Amino acid sequence: MLRIRIASPQEIVPVDRPRLKDVARTVLEGEGVTAAAVSLAFVDDATIHRLNKQFLNHDEPTDVITFPLSGPGAKTLEGEIVIGAEVARARAAELRHDEQHELALYVIHGLLHLCGYDDTTHAALRRMRGRERHFLKLLGLPDIAEAD
Repeated sequence: MLRIRIASPQEIVPVDRPRLKDVARTVLEGEGVTAAAVSLAFVDDATIHRLNKQFLNHDEPTDVITFPLSGPGAKTLEGEIVIGAEVARARAAELRHDEQHELALYVIHGLLHLCGYDDTTHAALRRMRGRERHFLKLLGLPDIAEAD
């Protein structure tokens, strides 16, 4: 069973909860995950900045921070994904595309991290971008994944 919870304590950027749950289910099923408990939190710049500083020692807002809560090989994939809603809005405006598409990309990216992908080397980043593009296409969304 796939349990996906969404929280949006910010009110700056609207969050299409049903659509983003569908995005999450598509990614999890596409990665072969049959049991998951995942929470998605869409937060403002101040919150994601504080978390980025606290957990990653980066003193700026960011797009996505993923917190795995289950270890490799666990029967149920568990984790929390914190998404910078204002970061998504700014990036979408900069690139002139829909902010809901940007939020969907961040959900995809965070879930791929939970599923074991990383973006720490060029080869790993290329694999991750390929999976992002795969899911964007599968969901009927434009290819807004960054170049690797």
